[in-house]
Amino acid sequence: MSKEIEQNMLRKRAQKLPEVTDEMWAQVDQEHQELVSEFLDANSFRDKTRKQYNSTLRQFFWWVHTSLNGKKLYKITKRDFIRYQSFLKNRGMSSSGISLKKASVSSLNNYIESIVAEEEQNYKAFRNFTRGLPAIPKTVTYEKVKVTYDDYKLMMDTLKEDENYLGMAWLATAFNVGARRAEIVQFKTEILDYPIKEGNPYITAHKIIGKGRGEGKQLEYMVNLEALEYMRIWKEKRGYDHDYIFTTQYGGEPKQMSESWADYFCSDVLSDILGRRINPHLFKASCITYLLEVKKVKLELVSKKIAHHEDVSTTIKHYDLRDFEEEKNQIFS
Repeated sequence: MSKEIEQNMLRKRAQKLPEVTDEMWAQVDQEHQELVSEFLDANSFRDKTRKQYNSTLRQFFWWVHTSLNGKKLYKITKRDFIRYQSFLKNRGMSSSGISLKKASVSSLNNYIESIVAEEEQNYKAFRNFTRGLPAIPKTVTYEKVKVTYDDYKLMMDTLKEDENYLGMAWLATAFNVGARRAEIVQFKTEILDYPIKEGNPYITAHKIIGKGRGEGKQLEYMVNLEALEYMRIWKEKRGYDHDYIFTTQYGGEPKQMSESWADYFCSDVLSDILGRRINPHLFKASCITYLLEVKKVKLELVSKKIAHHEDVSTTIKHYDLRDFEEEKNQIFS
């Protein structure tokens, strides 16, 4: 077993912060509740971003409630916030996760500094206490281990034995199309009826909202015939109609799949099949690497049509997992 795989298997998973329920939120200082509500209403966040801010700010103020005895926001200091970062770090949270939670509090503070401070006496001298703090130490990251085509076939064969048709459809899409978990759930059932042009081993799907500022970047993914085949099988096996392909049933009612389903599927199903830890984010890079390394598709084409990057340097830096073993062997031959 390679050292990289061992590290990925042994790496400790972060403890997930508990969801701050409405009952818990009701215990938080009312002024803090109102500030969060005002901040969210004052900004035109898209739904996903709004939910993220709402979740992270609730977690912060619940910590303030339980660990700082409900200390007023205008009295919170830089030292207090460093304690919060330590709390997150001690739960095994990655540096990127801590940075995300810091950014949400910083955004709220900026809003208070520029808007609320003009009218509220207690906030006249308020300053963003997340500003000027020591840099968050980068979490030690381990080298990504790509999902190879052989890995993909092993997982697909195992899922077939389990008659896990939803899993097969998701995996075939993630590995062949290269869409992120938040994008996969957006594919509509209508694409299964799109005409396939003669000689084209794919269809171009409807526009998907991807990552990006504001409302997000509009993407048009190429969905190959293999992914389409398993999407169709899942549609036939699920036994109900729905506008979206990737659905699950809650209380007997079919609904569009949540993004978090992919986390569970990778950690509790696919990781056990491969015998190493994998996550949904690995599949975009694995798809791109397979096209570059095995299919020998030009980097520029993969970067533009599959990765949807404006610059190939982004593809190379974050998604190209080739080891160039053959090329390295030629250096001294």
